[in-house]
Amino acid sequence: MKILVTGAAGRLGSKLLTVLAASGHEVIGADIVGDNVSRLDIGDFEATRDFVDNLRPDAIIHPAAWTDVDGCAKDPEKAIAINGFGTQHVALAAANIGASVLYISSNEVFDGIAGRAYREYDITNPINPYGYSKWVGERSLVNINPKHYIVRTAWLFAHGGKNFIQAILNAAQAGKRLRVVSDEIGNPTYNDDLAEAISKLIITGRYGIYHFVNEGACSRYEFARYFLNKAGFKDTPAEKISAAEWPRASLPPAYASMTNLAGKHIGITLRPWQEAVDDFLAKEGLTQ
Repeated sequence: MKILVTGAAGRLGSKLLTVLAASGHEVIGADIVGDNVSRLDIGDFEATRDFVDNLRPDAIIHPAAWTDVDGCAKDPEKAIAINGFGTQHVALAAANIGASVLYISSNEVFDGIAGRAYREYDITNPINPYGYSKWVGERSLVNINPKHYIVRTAWLFAHGGKNFIQAILNAAQAGKRLRVVSDEIGNPTYNDDLAEAISKLIITGRYGIYHFVNEGACSRYEFARYFLNKAGFKDTPAEKISAAEWPRASLPPAYASMTNLAGKHIGITLRPWQEAVDDFLAKEGLTQ
């Protein structure tokens, strides 16, 4: 297949380029920044349509987004412009040439009050501007292009990027006081595992909504305590706090874990999050 990957300078986008090329696809990466990628601003409809018209890919994988959750809360119109209408532009351009679109969405499209893991077709109800902008992207794609995959993920950690694992370990190494939220529940997900799952899905033609997260759910505190112990900080104390004690611009859903039913139905699963963290730490040289 000929596949266009948006946001190709990002952690997921760049990993997708590698994984898809290794699977024998013709892969083109596009982004507004970065080396060895084509220039594309998904916020510009005319430019997006012309780029896709000229390239004529069979499929577009669309991880390009504004993922600064607190930034989205401070500027919700910008969030919708990028995550919502940017996805609309990609969906329209793809529909015009008959290409499929795989859109990366988030567990934050849910309100977190169900008290159980969310399934793919549960009712969405975002409670913050980031989640709303990703929901707008979902609805745009569904309404425009029937050849769509929506892949929701959560708590992504990747090599070479800023994420929860690196932030906590850096603080522990610096001897800083660790305070970690214990009443926010989700699914830690390894960027590399997500990319592999997407590469399997894009060739199936089984359009619909998917929850691709590493198996199992935990609190932010449980997540932190696990990798601290594995990285040699077993004796480093970490204080449990509530989300209310950690003020931030965006309100995250309290219980937004997801379950992968649709993926399992077609044979695509991700390993338990603990195994994924072990692998990540080993590759980073952090296991002790």
